[in-house]
Amino acid sequence: MSAAGPLPGTGHDEEALWQRELREQFPIVTAHPESAYLDSAATSQKPRAVLDAVQTYLTTSNANAGRGTYPWANRTTELVAQTRQRVKEFLHDPAPDRSGVHFTSGTTEGLRGVARDWLVPYLTDGDEILVPHADHRANLDPWLEAQRLLAERGVDVRVRALPYQEVSGDYDHRVLDGIVGPRTRFVAATHVHHVYGGDMNVHRIRAAVGPDVPICLDAAQSVGHLPVDVGELDVDFVVFSGHKAMALPGTGAVWARNARGPVFRPGGWQGTPNTAGIVSLRAALDWLEAAGPDRIARWTAGLTGRLTDRLRHLDPYEILGCQVSLAAGSALPAAQRRHGIVTFRHRDIPSDDLGFILYSHGFMVRADNLCQAGRGEKDGSVRVSLHVYNTVEEVDRLLSVLESLA
Repeated sequence: MSAAGPLPGTGHDEEALWQRELREQFPIVTAHPESAYLDSAATSQKPRAVLDAVQTYLTTSNANAGRGTYPWANRTTELVAQTRQRVKEFLHDPAPDRSGVHFTSGTTEGLRGVARDWLVPYLTDGDEILVPHADHRANLDPWLEAQRLLAERGVDVRVRALPYQEVSGDYDHRVLDGIVGPRTRFVAATHVHHVYGGDMNVHRIRAAVGPDVPICLDAAQSVGHLPVDVGELDVDFVVFSGHKAMALPGTGAVWARNARGPVFRPGGWQGTPNTAGIVSLRAALDWLEAAGPDRIARWTAGLTGRLTDRLRHLDPYEILGCQVSLAAGSALPAAQRRHGIVTFRHRDIPSDDLGFILYSHGFMVRADNLCQAGRGEKDGSVRVSLHVYNTVEEVDRLLSVLESLA
């Protein structure tokens, strides 16, 4: 039994058959059976349905959106509007008539847009914001940039760091009450950590800051990997990248609740949207919905548990993130499991060398500092990130290689 509960085996049980059917829908995966793609936290592979949707659009109705009255242009404009609605549905938006969806090139641009176009006009002299200093730097730099922009206007805003628990890598919710004050106006947080793979328990941040403070959520590692319900999360912005959710690169979205603070409206003239990418995003969300985000999350959590259960017993390896969860077995609550991400180091082999060694055995992994912001890990590491197209056999082959290096 893994840390995520019983893992579907390699036989003919229902889950294994379900996964095999989905795996066969990824042309790049089936075309390279000798390779194991284990870098889905960087970008996901694309199912045939997404590739077909883009091909059909580009060969039947490719045109600009909102700039013409002929049928192709009208169809493209309609597709963009439908995708906005599809994003709301996928995120289980409880008030879609009030919220907004704005397309971006990805999470980084989306977070910067929230910082420049919404946060800067919203804050006043003496306000405070809480931001993560050990998450992806894309969820730190925009808020520091907003502070600089405000300082240039003579507005003094204090940036306070979200506290972390050293052992788990999670936010330290126990001391948040001592940090939150009457001038706390905004919180930036992460849904699933891109290094440690854990759910960051945003509901505890909401409990600490109260019902009125806006929260912006970096959901790059959760949308497309597990169910995301903005009603339950009670956040004000959800920002994600389409390319991590099986859509094409250069596509992302900002979902804005528009209930706390002003309505979010991106600044400046909005040029031509990435219409092919938006089409791919709608197809990807349709595919993910049909596959079942909850089933995908169970599958990847099972693979992750299988990997950590054996890797933690190999002496040369250090698994980053929550150490208590590694020995918790099936009793571990769902929110504390690693969601498809396992990051580790070898005591004697540098991480970049270990990455090359693994590639020589057919495994594609991430091996560097993982774009972690200033207070994160100082040394490089190897990250294995899994998705529904990965198999038990691939994880077992990886473990065999890692064991041989131990």
